[in-house]
Amino acid sequence: MNLDNELARIAKEEVDVVIAKSVGVVLALTGKAMRKSVCLIALLVLNSMSPLTSGFDLGKQEIIDLSHAYNKDTIYWPTSPSKFSLKQLAYGPTEAGFFYSANTFATPEHGGTHIDAPIHFHAGGQTVDQIPLEQLILPGIVIDVTNKTMQDRNYRLTREDVLMFEAAHGQITAGSAVLLRTGWGKYWPDVKKYLGDDTPGDASKLKFPSFGEGAVRLLVEERKVALIGLDTASIDYGPSKDFIVHRVAAEHNIPGIENLANLDKLPATGFILIALPIKIEGGSGGPVRVVALVPLVNSGG
Repeated sequence: MNLDNELARIAKEEVDVVIAKSVGVVLALTGKAMRKSVCLIALLVLNSMSPLTSGFDLGKQEIIDLSHAYNKDTIYWPTSPSKFSLKQLAYGPTEAGFFYSANTFATPEHGGTHIDAPIHFHAGGQTVDQIPLEQLILPGIVIDVTNKTMQDRNYRLTREDVLMFEAAHGQITAGSAVLLRTGWGKYWPDVKKYLGDDTPGDASKLKFPSFGEGAVRLLVEERKVALIGLDTASIDYGPSKDFIVHRVAAEHNIPGIENLANLDKLPATGFILIALPIKIEGGSGGPVRVVALVPLVNSGG
């Protein structure tokens, strides 16, 4: 989705002319980062309201949860020193007569549905609290390689795969989120099926698909995407020893989201991704609640 082209398209529709022209004025007065935000807001509003006075209508969007819940079954990297824990501090009626509940929780940064901040693999990269919101609320696309991963569980997305996707759907727009659907979500939370091995403390025998170097270089260096993510445990494939995808993405301050859920419920294009991680100052990553807003086909209005 090209935000500027979309705005131009919207401007041709009579009901949206006033907003399109107003946004155009704002765009002329703002910098690149703000242009993305203004365009994105305009698209969210214009694609969700008709007539103009109806306001933003979430009823015209299907909201899809792309995160796994944190619990005793949450999958972590085999060498993780600990897993998720939830300790009850209070639960029940108080002396004053009202109910009260509170817990404390603990988790390593990198487990479950989580984000890798660029500093995870690049010394000069952004920490999780420094990731711009424009890289966390943005248009999304899904590249589906399930037909290939079912034949090869160590499959890596190739440059050719990306070009084939673009031949069918148009060139990937700068500032987009690119999600890779491998089909691995169906194995969650079975550790052995999901990671390919369940030996505690040993990450040397993992087998699962992911991005490949050629594909990520095309996406990050040429298409200038803002975020990548997928439904496996890593943006590098299971047997990786050099973690080149992490390194390339991090060098360009591109965060990655791992262990996504429900990618089979998303269209290839045309949705908005919202991925808001816990804001840990100085963190290399952390749990993230990810949702997609998908316009309903026959929403009326």
